[in-house]
Amino acid sequence: MPMVRRNALPASDRMPATISSLQELSAATHACRECPLGAPATQSVIGEGPLHARLMVVGEQPGDKEDLAGRPFVGPAGRLFDRAVAQLGWSREQLYVTNALKHFKYELRGKRRIHKSPAQREAEACHHWLESEIALVGPEAFIALGAVAARSLLRRPVAVTRERGHWLEDPAGRRVLVTLHPSALLRGDPAQKAAAWQAWLADLSLASQVFEARARAARR
Repeated sequence: MPMVRRNALPASDRMPATISSLQELSAATHACRECPLGAPATQSVIGEGPLHARLMVVGEQPGDKEDLAGRPFVGPAGRLFDRAVAQLGWSREQLYVTNALKHFKYELRGKRRIHKSPAQREAEACHHWLESEIALVGPEAFIALGAVAARSLLRRPVAVTRERGHWLEDPAGRRVLVTLHPSALLRGDPAQKAAAWQAWLADLSLASQVFEARARAARR
C-alpha cells in the first residue's frame, strides 16, 4: 500500500503525516478544518470501491443523503448515476466513486439543508485529500462529473458543456473524461430530458474502453 506523504497541517495536529489506508484517510478528512465545511458537516465522506480500480469517478461534493449516510452517490444524483451504470453494462463494483470535496456544503432553510456550491478556495483546500485518495487507489483513468470535479482533476477552469465527451489529460498525464454531473440532468428542462440522458450516456460510454482494454489483455 502506498504511503502518501503530506506537509504538516496548521489546522489540526491530529492529522497524520502519512496516509496509508482509506481508513486513515477517512479519519483525517473527518478531523480536517482547513476550510469552513468540516465543522457543520455530520461527517466526511470519502469514496468507496475497490482499491486498484481501473476507473475513478469523481463528483463535486457529498449531498444531504451522503452526509448522513457517510457514503458517496446514494442520493437522487447517485441513483441516476447507478441507472446509467446499469444501462452501460458496467457495475459499481468495478468503479471507485468519490467526490472532489469531502464535506457537505449547505445553507439552512427552516429545517432543510440546501446544497450550496463550494467556493474555489474550499475545493483547493480539499485537493490534497483527493490526491491522497488517488495515490491509494491508483486508477488508470477518471470520469469528472461536473465543473468542480473537472477543475480539481485538470487543475484549470473547465467549461463542461464545451469540453464534455472527450478524453483530456491532467498535468500528470492521467486521462480524464469530462461530462455533466447527474444533478444537472435532474435540474434540466423536462422537455429535453430524454435527449440530455442519451447525450450523457454517450459521454460516459467512452469510458467503456477502460474495461475493454483489460478484457483484451486477459485474452492475450
